[in-house]
Amino acid sequence: MNKTTFISSGFLFALLIVAAPLSGLAQSYITESGHVEFDSSVPLHSFTGVSDHLVGKITLTDSIVDFYVDVNTLKTGIGKRDNDMLRTLEAQKYPFAEFYGKIVSDFKPIDDHPQEVTVEGEFTVHGVSKQTTITGTLKKAQEGIHVEASWTLNMKDYNIEPPGILFYRVSEKIDVSISATLPPN
Repeated sequence: MNKTTFISSGFLFALLIVAAPLSGLAQSYITESGHVEFDSSVPLHSFTGVSDHLVGKITLTDSIVDFYVDVNTLKTGIGKRDNDMLRTLEAQKYPFAEFYGKIVSDFKPIDDHPQEVTVEGEFTVHGVSKQTTITGTLKKAQEGIHVEASWTLNMKDYNIEPPGILFYRVSEKIDVSISATLPPN
């Protein structure tokens, strides 16, 4: 074996050692049972709506992130408030809230520690889409990738009239958070 062949073989071997851990990583992760929560308030009272029907996909090859929830699955614990919320959101006409975008910061899928990531894209609710930047965390988990994120939206930005009784109105600002573990696809 000449010197050039030996160096080339050594380089190829080193490349295989470095790439081997990456070859076992999936490039796409999907869930249909993520958790979404929103917090809202009226004067002297706050409430939370939840759903465990968040559907999501993260594709590492192109950094695409896509999450959506059927707003009809959101529950606040009080039937009348749920009905009012669905009427306000016009859920029959606009049944989904969705974020579709791209990871624009570094994410190292072989790192076991939570990593702060930034995603940019469009959040759509009530038929209105707005450019949104969301910061959250991604973490490699034994089951796949775990994601957590939160942001605040203003209902007026999405042409949603805050419901109310007399002069009490639901706050225009809604805190939204998601949490999900996405197994490899």
